Amino acid sequence: MKRFIDHIKKYTADKEICILGFGREGRATYEILTKYCVPSKITIADLNSVDRESNALPDSVNLICGKDYQKTLDDFDVVFKSPGIVLEKSPKELKCVINSETQVFFEVYREQIIGITGTKGKSTVTSLIYHILKESGKECFIAGNIGIPVFNIVEDMTENSIVVCELSCHQLEYMKVSPACAVYLNLFEEHLDHYGTMKAYRRAKNNIFTHQEEGDCLLIESSIKPALCRSYVHTISAEDSTADIFVSNGIIDNNDNGDTYIIPSDKIKLLGVHNHYNIAVARFITAPFVTRKQFENALCSFDPLAHRLEFVAEINGVRWYDDSISTACATAIEAVKSIPNAGTILIGGMDRGIDYAPLVKFFNDTDINVICMEASGKRVHDMMQDTEFNDISRIYYVPHLDEAVKLAAEITPAGKSCVMSPAAASYGIFKNFEERGDAFKKLVAKLKD
Repeated sequence: MKRFIDHIKKYTADKEICILGFGREGRATYEILTKYCVPSKITIADLNSVDRESNALPDSVNLICGKDYQKTLDDFDVVFKSPGIVLEKSPKELKCVINSETQVFFEVYREQIIGITGTKGKSTVTSLIYHILKESGKECFIAGNIGIPVFNIVEDMTENSIVVCELSCHQLEYMKVSPACAVYLNLFEEHLDHYGTMKAYRRAKNNIFTHQEEGDCLLIESSIKPALCRSYVHTISAEDSTADIFVSNGIIDNNDNGDTYIIPSDKIKLLGVHNHYNIAVARFITAPFVTRKQFENALCSFDPLAHRLEFVAEINGVRWYDDSISTACATAIEAVKSIPNAGTILIGGMDRGIDYAPLVKFFNDTDINVICMEASGKRVHDMMQDTEFNDISRIYYVPHLDEAVKLAAEITPAGKSCVMSPAAASYGIFKNFEERGDAFKKLVAKLKD
């Protein structure tokens, strides 16, 4: 703790500081700055209004709220940017230093951090690794994009602490330090509304390893080729048998040391073959810390996160699953493959311009009912109408989720399952995927009435 406090005090002493974005991370930054540091001035800037009284902000803290909240960034020495904030100018165009609490935390504790990124699966892998370490008696913390700002755990950190940190592309975008142990799960088309191109999106993700040092460790999906990586690279795959870690048919083969582990599929709660890959990642990362028995005991006691192929209810013989976390073609495809007796899928949400051709092709090769909704669903529906689809009678479009659930209840046969796996973002319709998943559950619950 002292090492961190000395670092951030020196970094912010007598500086004019701006906290850009006053959500969960912005509040955590404010608490640390006011408790331990002596900046010359603190300003909070946010597109939304910030209530001074409810946040107990003294008059000495300046507030800049509204559409012009980024216009005066060059008036400050250091700007702590929250991940959800999109800069109107690149850091190169600004005179101020753009920083984040993640950057500062990593500067101090990088050697104690297991960082996890990827387009999909990072929350599950982060939670699983943390659960295995915690259940095995290790001193560890979970933080990052999982919903816990790293500054919230800093006061409890010791030299022996292990931090399991989920890292989004937005957290990584401007990072100049990488964790000593990095996991890069996968890379799919995503967030193109912000990055514009896959090249720019990949560049942000690559910061998970770009600043690693010799002797560090990177576990990366074998199809992603890390350029200019100084750490020791291990590859993992569910398709490439030449990868260092290969998982197939419930068996994890470590080709580096000849170790084989059979996943106890009948004893675990993680649903779907894609989760075998996640388990293989957790097995490799935790192997230096836990025994095989400790790993398996923790694996079997792990409860999957909400909104990730989560079983909701069985009503009139139909099993309902919530996979609201799904924002890409690959996850929707895996959902259909993973749930038992898939009969209907609900897809659609905010249209961020991703290529839905793989999803259309997959649906054409199945007999599943497809209910499309919202903007991206309309595009998928029209694509299927305009192609030589083998059975257009099982393709539907309704504007919104409530109508989709109602229709699914009517057309899904007893003995089959219905899954909401949208393959699209929730923004503009719901606050986030959690709110979307909760709304789905409530609509399903009403079917019992």
